[in-house]
Amino acid sequence: MAMMACTSKASKGEDMGVKLENLDTLAVPGDDFFQFACGGWMKNNPLTDEYARFGSFDKLAENNREQLKGLIDEIVSTRHEHGTNAQKIADLYNLVMDTVRRNNEGLAPIKPFIDRVEAINSQEQVFPTMVALEYDGMAAGYFGVGIGADMMDSRMNIVGVGQGGLSLGEKEYYLDNDNATATIREAFRKHIVRMFMLYGFDEETAIRKMEGVMNIETLIADKSYSGVQRRDPLANYHKMPYAKLLEDYGGIDWNLYFKTMGMEGIEEIDVNQPEPIHEVERILAEVPFEDHKAYMEWQIIDGCASKLTQEFDRANFDFYGTVMSGKKEQQPMWKRATSTVSGVLGEAIGQLYTEKYFPASAKARMEELVRNLQTALGQRIDEQDWMSDSTKARAHEKLDAFHVKIGYPDKWRDYSRMEIDPSKNMVENMIEVTHFMLADVIERKLGKPVDNTEWFMTPQTVNAYYNPTTNEICFPAGILQYPFFDMNADDAFNYGAIGVVIGHEMTHGFDDQGRQFDKDGNMNDWWAEGDADRFNQHVKVIVDHFNAIEVLPGLKANGELCLGENIADHGGLMVAYQAFKNATRDNPLPDKEGFTPEQRFFMAYAGVWAGNIRDEEIRNRTKSDVHSLSRWRVNGTLPHIDAWYDAFGVTEDNALYLPEEKRAVIW
Repeated sequence: MAMMACTSKASKGEDMGVKLENLDTLAVPGDDFFQFACGGWMKNNPLTDEYARFGSFDKLAENNREQLKGLIDEIVSTRHEHGTNAQKIADLYNLVMDTVRRNNEGLAPIKPFIDRVEAINSQEQVFPTMVALEYDGMAAGYFGVGIGADMMDSRMNIVGVGQGGLSLGEKEYYLDNDNATATIREAFRKHIVRMFMLYGFDEETAIRKMEGVMNIETLIADKSYSGVQRRDPLANYHKMPYAKLLEDYGGIDWNLYFKTMGMEGIEEIDVNQPEPIHEVERILAEVPFEDHKAYMEWQIIDGCASKLTQEFDRANFDFYGTVMSGKKEQQPMWKRATSTVSGVLGEAIGQLYTEKYFPASAKARMEELVRNLQTALGQRIDEQDWMSDSTKARAHEKLDAFHVKIGYPDKWRDYSRMEIDPSKNMVENMIEVTHFMLADVIERKLGKPVDNTEWFMTPQTVNAYYNPTTNEICFPAGILQYPFFDMNADDAFNYGAIGVVIGHEMTHGFDDQGRQFDKDGNMNDWWAEGDADRFNQHVKVIVDHFNAIEVLPGLKANGELCLGENIADHGGLMVAYQAFKNATRDNPLPDKEGFTPEQRFFMAYAGVWAGNIRDEEIRNRTKSDVHSLSRWRVNGTLPHIDAWYDAFGVTEDNALYLPEEKRAVIW
């Protein structure tokens, strides 16, 4: 492999996109490509105390947040008419920033809700109180409800009911007994006691309430679907008439629930995970009401901790930030305030963001790249010997039907009915936000056709997505910047970075989940007989490969949980490389700084995943994240790409080498 001298100035490499200071040229690419391509970046960007993981995504998100803060600062510096987006942005930002006010308010913002729960003296009062609290966004119930596209009739929305109720998110935290998980669970128990005592309950009462919380959450966890189980679309779809819901799940007062939420007139419903919902029926009937009270009070305290005094806020961070993720200090308040504004008024601030920071030329360049990637994916489909001709034809139909969204939505969200009132406290304002969000979703979706123009990310988000029910790929403006996209870099860089991101999202349409949806977004087996079996044989190679990776001593990666993302990484690389070769076939790129175009392609890909991470966060993400860890999105994925071996001269003497017969062959 051609290698540049370590003393070369970084500025010389800027036109190739890859920054030389981000490399560790002492590392051998075939032994640890992640270290080779990202070692310099990791050295120059050490973890600060506020981060459990800090990588290229996070660095760009920080830059975006600085830009958002600049926009907010301009808005805050002047007065605005009440009811305007500017007034809401300014007042919400100031409410989050005002820690002195929250300290003075003390427990008053949540006391009426705790008092209401304390007044419960019978089993019959439990569910109505829980529903009323959920309507206000003060406490989540034992299940979740949402409105989205019907997987079997993607033109229409349907109400879905699914599992919920777990403060720790994943069932394994309650049921696994390895030392690390048991330690986290014990810390969680102590945290619950601490929070109850901070509210004012004595230690004996706090312990008793903690036991009630753990009793209910453990019962729910036992019946909940794992992350792997939730990845199976068909296993999580159980559509029925509303009358059937009342009959089959009669232990829950659905009429009361949906009337309270303003969702009356439901004709059909999808019960995503039946077993945990049946368990909720049993819990409501059999678990003593004192345990239910403890759970609701815990939900109020837990959910509002960051909106109360700094003492509550710090205690909340000590567990969720430090114990769960390894963070040592909270983000400064201005970052949290900016994130709150971006979360609540995302498209209002996003409109200002794109007007100032997203040029039309970037959108045009992205549109060209997407077209080229679609062509390349079509070529990759044609070359597969495991896919029959009829399946290939339908795959092309689906590919041609992709709906592409770039930068920002064509129409912006209307926030005119959202009320932000600076005379009210933070908790009261967030209740109003909750009411607006619920009413907005109901008005736009309940019993209505799917709006294919809706965006599921804000323009400032550093991410991208594929949505199977609308067959759409979306690339917000926030990600269309370095190190993903560089208007001044050559094709080797842009196809290796944003090109792989585009190919990744396209491949999701044909991964183990996406392939179950047709070109119209309906869950439909459109593959010819035998093709799915051959596909599964090919992807099993990826599952087995990642299952064998040890991410921490004694902790292996979860190849089943991350399968869809790993397939998309593999496909994204294959498709983007094909598109890159297509684009440069007639005008080959020269070597730059001693690196060939092919090498720069893979270096750009790896640079997207540069980052440092704490062990606590490695464990947390391995249990809950459908994405592989950044290191293994490089070192676990590239050994399955033949072109990577050719580019860097990787041989069987290298640590990452895989014999050809052990490499995944999918796209």
